[in-house]
Amino acid sequence: MRRIAALLFLSTLCLKAIAAQDANLDTVHRIKMEAFDNSKVMEQLYYLADRYGPRLTASPEFDQAADWAVSRLKEYGLANVHTEKWGPFGRSWSLQTYTLEMTAPRYSHLVAAPLAWSAPTHGTESGDVLYAPVVQPANRFDMKAQQEAFQKYKTQWHGKLKGKIVLVSEPVNPPPSTKPLFRRYTDAELAEIAQAPEPSLKRNIGIDELKVPENQEEASKYFASLPNSVMDELFDRYEGMLAERGRFLRAEGVLGVITADRRAHNGLLFAEAAGSHESKDPLAPATFVVTEEQYSRLTRLAEKKEPVTMRMNVDAKYSNSDVDGQDIIGEIPGQTKQDEVVMVGAHFDSWHTGTGATDNGAGSAVMIEVMRILKTLNLKMNRTVRIGLWSGEEQGLYGSKAYVKAHFADPKTMEVKPDHAKLDVYLNLDNGSGKIRGVYLQGNDAARPLFDKYMQPFHDMGVTTITLKNTGGTDHLSFDDVGLPGFQFIQDPLDYGTVTHHSDMDTYQHAIPEDLMQASAVIAALVYDFANRDEMVPRKPLPVVPSKGSAPGNVGPIGN
Repeated sequence: MRRIAALLFLSTLCLKAIAAQDANLDTVHRIKMEAFDNSKVMEQLYYLADRYGPRLTASPEFDQAADWAVSRLKEYGLANVHTEKWGPFGRSWSLQTYTLEMTAPRYSHLVAAPLAWSAPTHGTESGDVLYAPVVQPANRFDMKAQQEAFQKYKTQWHGKLKGKIVLVSEPVNPPPSTKPLFRRYTDAELAEIAQAPEPSLKRNIGIDELKVPENQEEASKYFASLPNSVMDELFDRYEGMLAERGRFLRAEGVLGVITADRRAHNGLLFAEAAGSHESKDPLAPATFVVTEEQYSRLTRLAEKKEPVTMRMNVDAKYSNSDVDGQDIIGEIPGQTKQDEVVMVGAHFDSWHTGTGATDNGAGSAVMIEVMRILKTLNLKMNRTVRIGLWSGEEQGLYGSKAYVKAHFADPKTMEVKPDHAKLDVYLNLDNGSGKIRGVYLQGNDAARPLFDKYMQPFHDMGVTTITLKNTGGTDHLSFDDVGLPGFQFIQDPLDYGTVTHHSDMDTYQHAIPEDLMQASAVIAALVYDFANRDEMVPRKPLPVVPSKGSAPGNVGPIGN
């Protein structure tokens, strides 16, 4: 009799588990149907990219896009929708018009773009071209080598640059590319990503002792392995170097600066900052990036002692004082655990030459779509679901760092606030418009079973890879740095790294609708599961406060 009762009890439990699983799969099905049949993700991207892009932090274009996002989130029925200022960012800068032309020895209208925070010219100005390259170390984040190279440059060219349009880059003849510009991860590549990182001995070494690989891909992996505190210091040094270069060139009376990005061939223009964005620093002289093909022509003419003249015009509006950065926040209140929060986010800002479609209009559009799907389906969610769209990511994760510090903890002191215990998980999207293939766990072993379980309904869509490896360079790090579960998704590369990233080709045309629809469904389903889970996501131990100027040593290239 006892055996029969026990069997009946176990049968009841099994039936309840099956019923719960069926109910969950029914919800996943509803999410998929809404995400695929009634998708608005490309509509969101149209507004972010075509209508309001680009969205340089603190620019009028960013503010207009933020106003639209607030209006759209309110239209979808979210609560507590607002912009949240996080303090002085730097100058507002907005490009109005520009042109760059070679006038001798032959006329040529150059394919060019001004770098952000360039000073405007006084109308159209003409000048002679001088080839005065700053010999660049292999890695731009090798600040010690960069500083040494620039000190030599100042000594060599002092007093020789006045009134000149200066070519400051070394020409590069890129070899023919043997890799496709557009690709998806192969099964072999995903299997390699899934491999756990090799264990390594941790020790403190000075920041100037970091051994950065010369290969760009390996260097990116190396940086992904470094603590955010170290990357912060590297960014600060890089900003300081840009400011120093701008002061020197202005003091020398340079008329303009021409540079070529080492990636900028095949007609692409990769444009970031000319100098510091902070109002305490002077604006850099008018600075253009041109294609490698055109830049190489200019240097060959200069080396042959051919007189080269150019005329240029830059009209940019800017503020003389620092303006506040702002994030965009909204939420769907939970039903039984309103004080506990599942959060999704993406950076909202972009660079200024394209329209910021894949970096990161795509991630922002997906996260807005996730909130729309959850609200439209009126799904029962116990925890509050919150969206954060960040500014200042391109300059150093400023917006998400400020939000985390204000609401959760200060990473420099690890003094935690009450809400630190209430954030369940943060999910981030910022690697272009490729579909989701899995997730980086940032070393959080205990989170693996959760993602493994919740991603199963999407295995047939290629969402299969879970890795303990870290990936860097985006806003999940702000959460991970204070011991909160923060995760970035693995995405198909597409042409993000080869064509669109920080380039004038970062446009709506390079976003893949089907991929963004898939990402919207995957994240919405994960959010629903996390929001209704009985327990919160397991956490890693709280980080130890890093000592200034040091980093873990023996760190291999373990990131994305």
